[in-house]
Amino acid sequence: MNGRQVHRGGTALLSLAMLAIGVALIVQSLAAGASPLSGRLLLGVLFLAAGAGRVYVEYRRGRET
Repeated sequence: MNGRQVHRGGTALLSLAMLAIGVALIVQSLAAGASPLSGRLLLGVLFLAAGAGRVYVEYRRGRET
């Protein structure tokens, strides 16, 4: 494995972790009966969006090279 492959693997791993954290925050907030504008729910949505965006960009980058 060269450095680029290690970097891509690390990026994918952290992106999936961000997705998991986002889902966990959303599920925990909804289970607790949080309001739609609660900080935890919004943070979960942001983590989910950031993780999904990183996965998408990495996937597109992999197809181009």
